[in-house]
Amino acid sequence: MTVKQISAFVENKPGQLAEFTKVLEKNQIDMRALSIAETEDFGILRMIVDDSYNTARILKEAGYVCSLTPVLAIELSDEPGALVKILAILGDKGINLEYTYAFLSRKKDKAMMILRVTDNDAAVKALCENGITPICQDEFSELFD
Repeated sequence: MTVKQISAFVENKPGQLAEFTKVLEKNQIDMRALSIAETEDFGILRMIVDDSYNTARILKEAGYVCSLTPVLAIELSDEPGALVKILAILGDKGINLEYTYAFLSRKKDKAMMILRVTDNDAAVKALCENGITPICQDEFSELFD
C-alpha cells in the first residue's frame, strides 16, 4: 500500500534544477508529484514518477545521488480540514509524520497527499481501520492515465 518516492540531491546553485529536469525530459520521465527542501549547499528533491526504478537508474547514470523510499499516497477531499482526520488517526496511534506534500489530482474536488511516516505498516492499518485506504503504486499510476 505504498508508492516509491525518489529522493535526489541537487546542488543549490542557479541552473541545477533545470539540468536535473533536462535529464527527466530527455528520458520522457513525467513527474507526478514534487517537493524540494533546501539547505545552503544542496536541495533534496522528492518526487513521484510512474517508473521509479528506471528513473532512479537513469538519475544515477547521470551522476545524481538518489534513493527510493516507500511513502503513503492518500486521496482526500479538496476542502478545509480534510487533512485533520488523517493526522488525528496517525497521532492517536503514536505514528510520527516525518514530512508531507500535496498536489491536486485529476479528479474533481480531490487532492493527494504524500506522507512519510515512521511506520508504514502501522499507518496503513490505522488508516484502513478508519475507512482511508492508501493508494498503491499501480493505482497511483492509473490516476494519471
